[in-house]
Amino acid sequence: MSNRTDSNTYTILFAIGMVAVVGSLLAFVASSLRPNIDENRRIEKQQNILYAMGVNENEEGTVAFIDGSVVGEEFSKYITKQLVITNGTSATEDDKAYLIDVKKEQQKAKDGKERQLPLFVGEKDGKTYYIAPIRGKGLWDAVWGYVAMDENLIVQGAYFDHAGETAGLGSNIKERFFMDDFIGENLMNTSGKFVGIAISKSNGDPLNKDKNDNEVDAIAGATITGDGVAAMIKSELKLYVPYLKTLKQ
Repeated sequence: MSNRTDSNTYTILFAIGMVAVVGSLLAFVASSLRPNIDENRRIEKQQNILYAMGVNENEEGTVAFIDGSVVGEEFSKYITKQLVITNGTSATEDDKAYLIDVKKEQQKAKDGKERQLPLFVGEKDGKTYYIAPIRGKGLWDAVWGYVAMDENLIVQGAYFDHAGETAGLGSNIKERFFMDDFIGENLMNTSGKFVGIAISKSNGDPLNKDKNDNEVDAIAGATITGDGVAAMIKSELKLYVPYLKTLKQ
């Protein structure tokens, strides 16, 4: 008489049982970790928003965020409004706007649905900052960031990050030497038209003294990543122009 554990039926039932047990364990672990994941996401977003408006712990040449233990307090101190913009110029306040998933909102727009645009208003040293989250595509995967502007659409600060750009090349978009170049750059051309900021290999201003040329110096060996960042800035920030123009009316 053969052992019943050698049958195909037993093998199939055992496999189904193991899948069910492992699936249940993974679901339990994911559920247990969800609060920590959400908290880490909140901290990271608040740190990035504050970084873009110049609230950070940077020293010479370094990138250092406000510590996670105090970032919530600092966020409440410096960010005076969180807005959700719809239909170009309609803005409503929402203190959870920083949690809006930009990737999902982009997909909604592609599907023909109304997209929500989060915008954060910050105050520091008597100056007002308008910080917008942006997302695009680099060489290998997604790139994203936060750009702080004034009411004249002049960049006051920026933070960029990526999912998988080449180490030492495209990954340098999150280094100080690149991000700091954007400070003071005008998103409008001399005729008052929104053009964004190009990232140019042929830029004749390597020290970035000309802030009205609508371009910064490219990162060597990272042309496609740079083009992706420039395209992201142009396509995403253009959506905020109608609202920002109403601030001067």
